[in-house]
Amino acid sequence: MSAVLLPGEDERSRLPYVWDYDMTEAEFEAILRGEAQFGRLDRDWAAVRLLEVAPYRDIIRLLGYRALLAGWPRWRARVRSVSRKRGLDFLAAWLPEHHPELL
Repeated sequence: MSAVLLPGEDERSRLPYVWDYDMTEAEFEAILRGEAQFGRLDRDWAAVRLLEVAPYRDIIRLLGYRALLAGWPRWRARVRSVSRKRGLDFLAAWLPEHHPELL
């Protein structure tokens, strides 16, 4: 992870849901795709962080429906918010039945 801003980066390239790490959006997305890992910060960590605090639109943009539903059984126990779990449980059950073309 970079400790300083790289050329072309500014504070807007930092995600609000990783406020406690010195990490750019590009670095977070690389971890989320499984292309990078920084110590214990791996794909599962990034996915759970995204699911816990990111807006729904960002979750779908960064993970996509297919990856979300594939990883949800593994990530579910680590998501602390009851309302997030309930909403994602609903999505995981509803989406394959009503919009399988998105998977």
